[in-house]
Amino acid sequence: MGEGDLAARGTTARDQDAWICFEDEAGQSLRPPKARTWSRRGCTPTVTVSGRGSGRVNLAGLVCLKPGQRTRLVYRMMIYRRRKNERKGFTETDYARLLDAAHQQLGGPIVLIWDNVNTHVDTLMRSLIDTRPWLTVFYLPTYAPELNPVETVWSHLKRGLGNLAPCTLDDLAAVIRAADSSRCSTAPTSWTPSWHTLA
Repeated sequence: MGEGDLAARGTTARDQDAWICFEDEAGQSLRPPKARTWSRRGCTPTVTVSGRGSGRVNLAGLVCLKPGQRTRLVYRMMIYRRRKNERKGFTETDYARLLDAAHQQLGGPIVLIWDNVNTHVDTLMRSLIDTRPWLTVFYLPTYAPELNPVETVWSHLKRGLGNLAPCTLDDLAAVIRAADSSRCSTAPTSWTPSWHTLA
């Protein structure tokens, strides 16, 4: 893992009585991911996808772990409609709001583990991190998705969206919320969903 400032605030998450939170982003357009299904022999099933409009539903999520506590999933959703001057993805301020919401819900310090994308390591993000004394940050190695459990959550979600052809981005966002709610309530790790949607 990359360099962090954990030594200045305690040697381990246990010493800080902190939550360990892994973060990652994902996105889904109106074109559904491919999936397997059943059909009669010789009849290949097809899904008709609307070519109207474009855009993307973006997600930024945290898997939060602490011994003796239920695992939590906290995320924010943002719909990108390809409008003029509309931001395409999450900004540093959006990440800070997500972390603030997680801190408020979890009620304790956070040890954040995330990757090295530009918005995670730039000057603005570092300054936002420095103003939050309850937050300690570590960086994952480059190209190591297997070390981040949030990747598994997004993979599970996208398998559930396979062969789905929503008509609008709002329809897709509603399906994602419903899918996450159902998976969070039935998963063996006892996910506790927390909905935080960006306006």
